[in-house]
Order: sequence, then structure tokens, then C-alpha cells
Amino acid sequence: MDLRQGIGLRKLGKTADEFQQDLLSNLYYRRGTTVESASARDAYEALAQTVRDHLAERRARTAAAQFASNPRWVYYLSAEYLLGAQLEQNLLYSGTGDLAAEAVKALGFGLEDLEDLDVEPGLGNGGLGRLAACLVDSLATRDIPAVGYGIRYDLGIFRQVITEEGQAELPDDWAFHGNPWEFPAPDDRQAVGFYGHTEPIPGSTTRKVWVPGEVVLGEPSHMLVPGFGTETVNIIRLWSAKASEASFDLSRFSAGQYAEAVQEAVRAENISKVLYPDDSTELGRELRLKQQYFLVSCSLRDIVRRFRLRNEGWDTFADKTVIQLNDTHPTIAIPELMRLLVDEYEVEWEQAWEITRRTFAYTCHTLLPEALETWPVRMFEKLLPRHLEIIYLINMLFLREVEARFPGDHDRLRRMSIIQEDPERRVRMAHLAVVGTEAVNGVAELHSKLLRETVLDDFAALWPAKFQNVTNGVSPRRFIKIANPRLSDLITEGLGDDSWVGDLERLAGLERLADDASFRERWQAIKRANKVDLAAGDPDSLTDVMIKRFHEYKRQQLKLLHVITLYQRIRQNPAADWVPRTVLFAGKAAPAYHAAKDIIRLIATIAARIEADPVVSPYLKVVFPSNYNVTLAERIIPAADLSEQISLAGKEASGTGNMKLALNGAVTIGTLDGANIEIRARVGEDNFFLFGLDAYEAARARINGYQPRHFYERDEELRAAMDTLTSGVFGEVGRRVADSLLGWDEYLTLADFRSYLECQEQVEKSWRDPARWTRMSILNTAHSGFFSSDRTVADYAARIWRVAPVPVPRED
Repeated sequence: MDLRQGIGLRKLGKTADEFQQDLLSNLYYRRGTTVESASARDAYEALAQTVRDHLAERRARTAAAQFASNPRWVYYLSAEYLLGAQLEQNLLYSGTGDLAAEAVKALGFGLEDLEDLDVEPGLGNGGLGRLAACLVDSLATRDIPAVGYGIRYDLGIFRQVITEEGQAELPDDWAFHGNPWEFPAPDDRQAVGFYGHTEPIPGSTTRKVWVPGEVVLGEPSHMLVPGFGTETVNIIRLWSAKASEASFDLSRFSAGQYAEAVQEAVRAENISKVLYPDDSTELGRELRLKQQYFLVSCSLRDIVRRFRLRNEGWDTFADKTVIQLNDTHPTIAIPELMRLLVDEYEVEWEQAWEITRRTFAYTCHTLLPEALETWPVRMFEKLLPRHLEIIYLINMLFLREVEARFPGDHDRLRRMSIIQEDPERRVRMAHLAVVGTEAVNGVAELHSKLLRETVLDDFAALWPAKFQNVTNGVSPRRFIKIANPRLSDLITEGLGDDSWVGDLERLAGLERLADDASFRERWQAIKRANKVDLAAGDPDSLTDVMIKRFHEYKRQQLKLLHVITLYQRIRQNPAADWVPRTVLFAGKAAPAYHAAKDIIRLIATIAARIEADPVVSPYLKVVFPSNYNVTLAERIIPAADLSEQISLAGKEASGTGNMKLALNGAVTIGTLDGANIEIRARVGEDNFFLFGLDAYEAARARINGYQPRHFYERDEELRAAMDTLTSGVFGEVGRRVADSLLGWDEYLTLADFRSYLECQEQVEKSWRDPARWTRMSILNTAHSGFFSSDRTVADYAARIWRVAPVPVPRED
């Protein structure tokens, strides 16, 4: 019997009765309870395990097909995965939604009640993690053999609470009740070293022995990642840090030194305790670097193990393996693979370097210099001494290559070196990522262009063919099919079938319905119903949404200046015909990013003042739902009328929130930044509200000596808004935000203020014409097909990964 084919396994139920029997078996044998005594959580856990069993059966067939094919694999290394809640998606992808609803009803529960118990895994923070989740979804949907690697954080980023004092952070204990979607594998641990020293190997100039001073164990678990409309089920493999068996000091414990007895275990397990530990301290920065190395060390050993299941020697490693670095966080994987090949497997340096460069690809997600990670050399030397030696050698050989191409250009050598010398010696991780990979891509057309022209221009001059663009995309299953079922049903009715869910370009067929008055009325009614469900304000008001991570370059402060101006206009002329507007902010600020937290506090202060003003509150409302995550996004996005994408041009890499909102029929107001440019080109200039400086104008403004006070003094409404902030009406936080804008205004907020206000007046003019606005909304959805993560994965597969699908045969 061929066990890989799963022959002899019990078949899972395909009928309602059979599914119910499977559910009862899980209730009895896994939960250890009965129908009569089962709680809602018992029912949820049993249901989740039953659905997981259906996916696990597909996973077994997927693994067999992929093993037999021995293809080139995609390994996706990411510090974050924002997966969202799993139950509803897995019901959809397994085709068991109707069966589950009937089965749990027989237990006395409603399916929606059990879905409310499904907590999304706290494995990410923002767009980076959400993109990673969308791409692994689309990899499975495209039948591409892939494994996503990440860390199983105990507490995720943090749980946000918004008060009048601003943002407060609480632990996000997302797995408090366990996680029924994962398969722990405690017998497959990897040992990860830190600190220590290196020793030379006699007769070798490149090989060394690293003797770690501390060893931590990486314990894996995996979650299933099913494809939509296919049999493929891939996995995400997540690592938890565990102490070695010798970490508990029994003698200290017996002496009553309880904390000291477990301190080694606590130090080890801190590595996977929380996503992005605060890096405002030396210990916090060291923990971040440990976290990054822990991820790649465990993952690379697993990747090598998987390669050696079907292959011998190293000549074919790069032909069978492509490792995508999702931003700079996993870049230490480059010297780690060199260490494994050279030190442990005794591969010659030149062959190992060729293998490494052909194996890795790097996605850069930023244009901000501060986001291109660097690490102090002294920290590397202490924590990862062997890796620093390898980086030095890589850098020496690389600079010889640059010198040969650009002889005598010492400034270029200094700029391109992996080691930054001034003002402190640091390892430039983005430079290492470019040097050690076969391909580098940006995530939107403008972003990729600016990477080549500015941030990484020296490298693009050396290797122009290495640089690519792959515009981001989002999962249409998660962000319209699941998030917006009313609209999904109307789209399916309008197009005649639901094949658009797997082929988003078919949404273009909605264009012919944009001028159908009856269709527009139904579209408009769905948007209103979604706003009623959101319950954030008057459902007949313009729902103006700004949902994203808080950062000064994203310019939530520009939106606040608009809110203050509206407030003052209404106060001055309350009898005018105002367009009622609900302004909704959501997002988190990094705990140590005080300027961003000031903006959140100012929003809370302004919201409270408007709410208490009987003159203004009938026309203007500001709301800030706390703890923005995928689940909350799925409620907000379907209700949005206006999508705020107002970052300073040239600062946002791409954005994915802009895509999700446009896909759900929100009309964008935005700058020519990131993927806004591509959205505007596809939905049409008449269906996009454009304002502000472009990236080159913004750069010239800085070069020419930008003075924010010049705009303050020339614009009466801007001056009034700023004076309100400095007056203390909104407390000290208002003064701090105003002082920042008047003193430096790094992101040219005041320069774009008047253009933004005039554009908002065009928004209100369009809103007053419901037929026109609804037509714009429909056309935004109709022309968002390009922004599917399925297309993004197809682009990666063809241009960077060079991988082919491996279809999984359907069950007989």
C-alpha cells in the first residue's frame, strides 16, 4: 500500500448526515464532551477540527503530488502574516459551509455565533503581513508548491485601546484558548545558536567552526493554506522558541530562587513572545535581531531537509529552491545559507555563493531610509560572530566587483558597501539583500522606479536586469467574497455566475451595468446596509475612511486639518447646506513612535469636542474604532464611500488598503503615490479624486528650501486651523502636532493643504449627485481586477521565481 496516496484513510462525510457524524466524533473524541453538555466553545472547536480534517485530506493528496513532481519550490520568509479569522474562509475553501450550518444547528448553535469565537492569529501588524497572507493564499490557488515560514508569536503585536488619552497597548493573547487550526510538531525541533566564538579549521581559508554560547530550540507547527477552486493545500510553518532541556536549574529552585531557576528558559522563550519588541532600548534591539535570525535559522534547516528528501548533492539546489525575502527582516538568511553550505556541508565558497545568489529574491517594501534596516557591527559581532565574518568576506568580494566596473570611484564604493562606516559601523541589510539575491522587486510601478532612481540607484546601475516590478494585490476571496457578501451576490447576479471570484478581471463586465438605474439603486442600497452594520455614524452620511498604520508620512495630520477646517466652517455658518460626513480613522502606532501616538491622541480629543458640539455634530462625526485588524477591516471596507490615500507622493511603496477599498466600490481621494497611480489609470481619471504634489515636485520643494510657514501665512483657513491647534483648545498634544508641522513639516502637509481642501469640495459636489457617485463606485469595482493577489503571484512565478503549477488530482 502506498501510504503517500492516503489509500485506506477513512473518507470524510460529503452529506449533511455524514458531516454531522464527523462533527460529533470530534466533539466526543477530541473535546471529550457530549451534545448535552457541549458549550459554544466546544461546538466551535469541534467544528473547526472537522473543517480542518477536510482540508487535511486535501493536504495529504497535495503533498503526494508535490513529492512525486519534485518541482522548484517557493519558500516565502516573512516576519509577519496577517491571516485573519480562519473559520469562514476555510468553510468557503472546503465547500462545507452549508453542511456546517446544518450540523451546528442540530447542536443548538448558529454558525454566526461560532464564527464570533474564531480569533484571528496575531502574527502581523499591517500591510506587510496582510500581503504575505494574500500571496500564500494565491500560491495555493495557483497550484504552486510553496511553504510560508514565520514565527508563532505568543502575543502578536498588541491589542489597542483608544481613549481620550490616545492609544493604550495591552497584550494580544490571541491563542489564549488554543488554536484549532494548527498542527504542532514538537518532535521536529531545530537548534539555533547565539553568541559564542568561532574557531579556524586547519587548511581552510573560508571555513570556520562556530561555537555558540547559547542554544535555543525552534519548535514548529503548521497551518493549512487551501487554494480556492483547486485541490491544493499548502502550509505555513511557524516557529516557537523553546528552552533546551538543561535550562531549568533545579538546585536554584530547591533553594527558593524560583525566578533565577527559570531565567534561562524565559530568555529563550522571549524570542517568540511578541512581534517587534520595542527597539528603543539596546536589549530590545538585540531581541529583534535574535528574532530575525531565529526565523531564518529554523527555516533554512527545514528547507535543506525538504530538498534532501528527493535530491542529492548541491548542483540542483537553486534549480529546486527559490526563497523570497519579504522585506529586510529575513535578510540574515543570506549569510546563514552560506554558513550552512560552507561550514557544515563543506561546499567550496565560490559554489556556495553562486547557489546562494541564484536561490534568493528580495522584495523591498519601502522608500524610507530609516526603514531599510541596519544593525550595529558590535551587536552582530556579539550575537552572530560567524555571520559577521561571512558578511565581511561577501562585502570584500562584492566591492572588488564594483571597483572592476567603476575603477577609482571611491565614493561609490563607500555608498554601496554592505558595511556603513560613519557615523557608526553598521551592517546595511538592504545592501546585503541586493548583493545576495538574483532579483529585487518593488511593489508598485512608481515605487520600483524610485528604487532604481534613488534608494538603490548605485545597485541598479551595476545590475539593471536584477530590478523588477511586481505590483501588489489582495485576495478577492477575503476582501469581497467574505467581507462583502451582499455586494458579492449582486456582482454574481450581474455577471451571470461567480467565476469572477477566481478570475477578478471578469469584474470588467460590471461596466455595462454602471448606467443601469436599477442596478445603481441596488448597489447604493447595499452600501447603505453595510454602513448600518458598521454602526459608526449616520448611514446616509458620506463615510470618509482612513484606515492604515499610523505614520507621519501617511499624513493622518492632513486629514485632521481638514476636519478642523470643516468644524470651523460649520461653526461660522451652521445654516448652510452641509454634506453630512462621518470620518473614520483606524490603525495602530508603534508603541515607541511618540509623534504617531500624538496624532492618535489628537484625533480622540477632536472627536470628543465635535461630539459635544450641538451645532457641528449633526453634520460632522469623527470615530476611531480600536484595535484595527483584518476582522475589523472586513466590517469597515464594505461600508466606505471615500478612501483616503493621502501620503506624500514618493513615500508609500504601494499600499494594499487602497486596493481593498476600491474593490469594494469606495472612491479614492489621493496623491500620485504608490499604487494610487495604477488604480487611477485603471478606474479612470474621472473616478478618482487627485490632489497634491507628485514625487518629483515634492523632492524639488525640499531641494529648494521648503518653508512650511510660507503656506501658513498665505492661507487664511490653514492659519485658522493651525492657530486652533496652538491655542490649546485641543490640549498640549495639539500644540505638539502644530509645532512639528510649522517647524519642519517633513512630509509637506501644509504644502498640500489647499489642494486637498479643493479636492474635497469636488468630492462633496459629486456626492450630491447620487447617480454619478454610484456610477463612480461601480466603475472602481469593475476596474480593480488587476489588483488581485492571484495576478501578483502569476507575475512573481513568471518573472522572478520561474516556477510552474503542480495540479493536485481530484479525489475519485
